[in-house]
Amino acid sequence: MAIKTYNPTTPGRRGMSSQDFDAITTRKPLRSLVVTKRRGNGRNNQGRLTVRHKGGGHKQAYRVIDFKRNKHDVPGVIATIEYDPNRSARIALVVYGDGEKRYIIAPNGIKVGQVISSGPGVAPEIGNALPLSEIPLGTLVHNIELRPGHGAAMARSAGTFAQLTAREGDHAILRLPSGETRMVLVTCRATVGTVSNPDHSLESHGKAGRKRWLGRRPRTRGVVMNPVDHPMGGGEGRASGGHPRSRKGVPAKGYKTRNPKKTTNKFIIERRRKRKK
Repeated sequence: MAIKTYNPTTPGRRGMSSQDFDAITTRKPLRSLVVTKRRGNGRNNQGRLTVRHKGGGHKQAYRVIDFKRNKHDVPGVIATIEYDPNRSARIALVVYGDGEKRYIIAPNGIKVGQVISSGPGVAPEIGNALPLSEIPLGTLVHNIELRPGHGAAMARSAGTFAQLTAREGDHAILRLPSGETRMVLVTCRATVGTVSNPDHSLESHGKAGRKRWLGRRPRTRGVVMNPVDHPMGGGEGRASGGHPRSRKGVPAKGYKTRNPKKTTNKFIIERRRKRKK
């Protein structure tokens, strides 16, 4: 997939870029795998706003994705590669030998007509899902489970992947997209290959309205608010706002918010890379 730019016919088109969608083979999803998507717009079960800057956006239908890949020893054929408005990656419709159809996260480079499978004893080829105990060291994987049978939880967004670096006893050691190195049980499943649509991060919206289509409302900076509304507000002239912090006063840079007593800390060997300022 390539990034497509536009002639500056309007101010919004000047900085806009999008994908050419050449890999998409159909526009209409399979009706039996589509369910109604209820939009909360950042509100909890009491109707109170708990997440700001969400609301509006285009109406979407949710595609049911098979994150567990528990269809063992039944090969399937990739029938279509489709766009999914609910995620950055592309999805693929798999038609299995027994007639069942499921959506999966499409691996990068997968093509219509390709045969994939899942389960122990499956060859470690792109699109196949198998336990970490049977994947060769150094392989790039995605859709990784954290607990056996619970479904994929890591490396699911566009262009991401993790690398299987070692195995020690009951655990496999993975280097995650963030740079973190952690242990995962070898009985957890992963899909071989990287996630499709790696050019997603190169897109530029070009105008505010395009973000509104995605349900993202405008965000007001804290430094332009009054002191009553934000810790960084107020001051004479254009003040810098002091130390960056959230609306509730929590520092935004360098402050660790992870619970030091979290039970999964023992599985993390190396923390993620620090962001460059």
